[in-house]
Amino acid sequence: MKLVSYLDNSEQYQEGAEGKLGLLLDDALVVNLMETAPRYLAVAAISNNVPLTSLSTMRGLLEGGEAAQNFALDVAAWADHHRSDVQTVSITDVHLLAPVPKPPSMRDGYAFRQHVEAARRNRGVEMIPEFDQFPVFYFTNPSSVSGPGDVEVMERHLERLDFELEAAVVIGKTGRNIKASEADDYIFGYMVFNDWSARAMQMEEMKLSLGPAKGKDFANTFGPWLATRDELVDKRLAGESGERYDLTMIGRVNGVEVSRGNLKDMTWTFAQIIERASYGATLRAGDVIGSGTVGTGCFLELNGSGITNQWLGDGDEVELEIDRLGTLKNRVVKVG
Repeated sequence: MKLVSYLDNSEQYQEGAEGKLGLLLDDALVVNLMETAPRYLAVAAISNNVPLTSLSTMRGLLEGGEAAQNFALDVAAWADHHRSDVQTVSITDVHLLAPVPKPPSMRDGYAFRQHVEAARRNRGVEMIPEFDQFPVFYFTNPSSVSGPGDVEVMERHLERLDFELEAAVVIGKTGRNIKASEADDYIFGYMVFNDWSARAMQMEEMKLSLGPAKGKDFANTFGPWLATRDELVDKRLAGESGERYDLTMIGRVNGVEVSRGNLKDMTWTFAQIIERASYGATLRAGDVIGSGTVGTGCFLELNGSGITNQWLGDGDEVELEIDRLGTLKNRVVKVG
């Protein structure tokens, strides 16, 4: 199933709003899951021990565990086959939030060798052997999450402002010391992730061998929807180190394609990143983990390789598209 978090256009957006949980049909129609569940139960004539409020928000669904998530799958399947019995609204007539508006924590990986090699080469440094020894990640700011739409940035962020074309997974159940061989079962779904970067600030602070922090914590955008693993079955490439997916990734700025890659090219799989992240630490439902930037997936890499010579500015529009996961559209807006 594909899920969105949304507000009706008549609702006033407030910072931190979680919105309603919607099922997305045909990438175009939104169905309120909590309102649809009673109709499904009445027709199916089955008992249900899952509170309907578990389907009210994405956080409720994730914290409801496998019982709530399986119930949502049942309601979604029924709604898909009984469209005349459910109320729908066009996706263009709602205000989309990030699919997971308030993740408990956020990590971002560094999983694509092509990006790492190019970024280091452009800085005049050699590839380091540690990249092949373990999957590295950093923590970023869950309070700076938003979905499609305007991304507000301050003046210093516009000093070499960059996009980063990534995918992210959402953890569906609590786990600790998770083995890579079991880690894919902890993934609830996938979504497009733009890890916005203020490169001037980032490069300053990383000279101190700590971070990135202020160059990263001002904006993280997800969306437009979350696709659960069942939506990607025919694109799955199984392997000993965890699942990979043959999903084309495209980045556009002001309508011009600047980046193209594929999620299957991750050197480290999400399963391996989850194993590393959960070593001696607890992952919880709703935690988000990014893939890191796909090869050619940012101006830092493209500019250094002589492919482009640009950074983002006020008013620029960025579109990040991943097969099956949709197109995340954001516009840069200077504030302050």
